[in-house]
Amino acid sequence: MMDNKLLEKYALLLVKTGINIQKDQTLVINSPIECAAFTRIVSKIAYIEGAREVVVTWRDELSTKIKFMFAPEEIFSEYPDWQRDFYVSSARKGAAFLSISASDPELMKDVNPERLSKSNKAASTAIKEYRDRMMSNKNVWCVASIPTQAWANKVFPKVSEDEAMEKLWNAIFKTVRVDALDPVASWETHKSNLKKSMDYLNLNNFKYLQYKNSLGTDLKIELPENHLWLGGSDYTPGGVEFIANMPTEEVFTLPKKTGVNGIVVSSKPLNYNGNLIENFSLTFEKGKVVDFKAETGYDILKSIIETDEGSCYLGEVALVPYDSPISNSNILFYNTLFDENASCHLALGKAYPVCIKNGENLSNEELSKLEVNDSFVHEDFMVGTEDLQIIGITADGKEVSVFEKGNFAF
Repeated sequence: MMDNKLLEKYALLLVKTGINIQKDQTLVINSPIECAAFTRIVSKIAYIEGAREVVVTWRDELSTKIKFMFAPEEIFSEYPDWQRDFYVSSARKGAAFLSISASDPELMKDVNPERLSKSNKAASTAIKEYRDRMMSNKNVWCVASIPTQAWANKVFPKVSEDEAMEKLWNAIFKTVRVDALDPVASWETHKSNLKKSMDYLNLNNFKYLQYKNSLGTDLKIELPENHLWLGGSDYTPGGVEFIANMPTEEVFTLPKKTGVNGIVVSSKPLNYNGNLIENFSLTFEKGKVVDFKAETGYDILKSIIETDEGSCYLGEVALVPYDSPISNSNILFYNTLFDENASCHLALGKAYPVCIKNGENLSNEELSKLEVNDSFVHEDFMVGTEDLQIIGITADGKEVSVFEKGNFAF
């Protein structure tokens, strides 16, 4: 473990800035069992800051793998009623949710991808109301991370296990600004900088974005009317501010469901449920993936795309400068929470309703009419490179340079 004062500093940042816990609010923490010591620190600080109750749901990756390897097939199409009831009822009661994302990037590589796909679909179907609430910001939520040994070994394979853990701890502390003298104040400055990019993009109200780079990406994305660029912090309907991802370097919006055409090539590996998908490309026509390739993880990519009707369409468009803190660390984290914040990225599947005007108050049917994509999945993948060019095209045909050589052009 790292120095206890640094851990407490990080935990306090998650509770006060990430979650922004309110007095007498319940906090639900989803945590790997390997992260128990840190999770207990977060729990203690949450109580000190006014939480009514802290409920921890533990995950054990190794036990989960055993289940996927040896359980009967039918179990993967089921989801426990008690788990569904817990998440949905906690969300309805206004709980805040903190998820600690820290997994072995290759743990599930020997698991049948069809089992993973069935299990994910069953879970997403059962807790759809919970997921919809999170993606509409009706509840406070935050995803953060701390190292586990298997993950650290993958990121830093050429050093001892102890050194790998120390390196990953230090990298995480830097990306979430815990190394700053006053992390909370540092985040206020960071949010202000992200807002400048958001304001510029919202002011221009682009109808299209055209992506090109030397990897072969040549993609045109149509943005719907009344789309909104967001980034940094989010707000619940009651006005409570929170940070959904720590770290975060992105500004993001949603595409028009049927308005994506061309090819996009991945720039980093994607870790999906303990499997790596590497060197892949997607071809879109009228929004839909009509062809795809992958050097590694083809079947896993196929399972994502074929999850449901909406999983073969895009749900998010996110911009991240190539010259940004996580990218400049030159660390491949094999963890989407970090890698997506080192690179421009897109997401297959469900769109965030809050990215369209008044979207959080619209029904699924109303959102569908506005071509806001819906799906049981939302999977980010990285496309940014140091030579990425993005041209914004306005409704009257004016072309504006948004990205040049991988960075914002404004």
